[in-house]
Amino acid sequence: MDERQQAAASRPVSDVSAGVGLSGLFGLFLWIAVCRNWPAIADAFALPGPRAPLAGPYAALLTVVFTSLPMVLWSVFVDKVHRRRSTGIHWSNPRPLSAVSDVSVTKLAGLWATWALIGLFYCIARWYWRDGYLFSMEVIGTAAVPLFVLSIPYVLWLDRRLVEPRDGAWHFGAMLIGREPYDPAEVRRHLLAWVVKGFFGAFMISILPGGFEGIVTLDLAALPSDPVRLANALIELLFLFDVHIGTVGYLMTLKPLDAQIRSANPYLAGWVAALMCYPPFILMGEGGPLSYHENTADWAFWMQGHTALIWAWGALLVSLTAVYAWATVAFGLRFSNLTYRGVLTNGPYRFTRHPAYLSKNLFWWCSTLPFLATTGALTDVVRNTVILGLVSAVYFWRAKTEEKHLLGEDAKYRAYHAWAAQHAPITRAFGRIGRLVGQRGARQLQPAE
Repeated sequence: MDERQQAAASRPVSDVSAGVGLSGLFGLFLWIAVCRNWPAIADAFALPGPRAPLAGPYAALLTVVFTSLPMVLWSVFVDKVHRRRSTGIHWSNPRPLSAVSDVSVTKLAGLWATWALIGLFYCIARWYWRDGYLFSMEVIGTAAVPLFVLSIPYVLWLDRRLVEPRDGAWHFGAMLIGREPYDPAEVRRHLLAWVVKGFFGAFMISILPGGFEGIVTLDLAALPSDPVRLANALIELLFLFDVHIGTVGYLMTLKPLDAQIRSANPYLAGWVAALMCYPPFILMGEGGPLSYHENTADWAFWMQGHTALIWAWGALLVSLTAVYAWATVAFGLRFSNLTYRGVLTNGPYRFTRHPAYLSKNLFWWCSTLPFLATTGALTDVVRNTVILGLVSAVYFWRAKTEEKHLLGEDAKYRAYHAWAAQHAPITRAFGRIGRLVGQRGARQLQPAE
């Protein structure tokens, strides 16, 4: 066995197979094709309604169904994730309903109280009642009653099969009811996990329609002759992959699929680093303290008149976006910020521990070109370059806080972390650079003889 084979053999097995994400992409492409060709489909089957592409927000929402269904089927029938010990489920010998009814009632009390707190937060926070968040609130408000009703048979069915049905929701319910002892640490873990779902779930739903409408109504005939439009269209499509599969990840945190949130990041630094990258706390937006777009122009502006360079630069930006989307697709049903839901070691994670952050930041540098300013002023060049450097530093901080969380949770991640330092090409290269810089700094600090 050569060195490359030994490295591959020592890499821990990923908790998510490549087939999960690829099956989701298949469903997503299928639905996009239906929406783009809806006028012809409606004519062929004499369906009522308008003869126009399905580009509205609820058509975008339906991508969650078309994307998640094949991912669930692959996970169950091919990967058989429901049989894994990490689900905490024992399928072969369910308890009698009478044996778990008291536990289930307590758990439902905790679960419903959690949802009520999230609803109160939505009500109080003003940003949920403007712009794209209005769509999120409409969707969540419509789904609320069915979720409350369906949670009863689901919890009763699952508790009969769980090895330990007294999970975080049960501990929170026990705390509220006050009849049984509870573990405050479990309550905290439960609430942190639902804060992640409530905050990021609403955000993901709010951004579903925008990119979807652009892809469904895209004029394909105009693309081949225009490298800028072609590159931007491909980038928009790849971001659509990221958004829609990421949304599925936030919604499908189910134990029978082994996709449950096992823990949320317990460190304040991790939450600060993540939240400053998302509205309403985002610091990188227009006018924000970390906005690096002042007096900049799009990449194509600086390359106009140089056709070959535009084609090459557009291909570079599409490639970086493809790596970013690939990193999300690789998560399958488990994409989520600030959570531990298993360990990924395949796909782009074979090359670096943080492919999404690396590719995203390289895309920003290459698309914005902050060292070029439309005013020609050196102050704008310095300011934008330094600020984008600070943005990249924020993502480096996020990566380190995520590693700290995962290293404390799972021996498999610790094994992957060590493997990547030795065998993942990009991580290994950065490690060598860091060691060289450290050695040079140490030599400079040595006293002269």
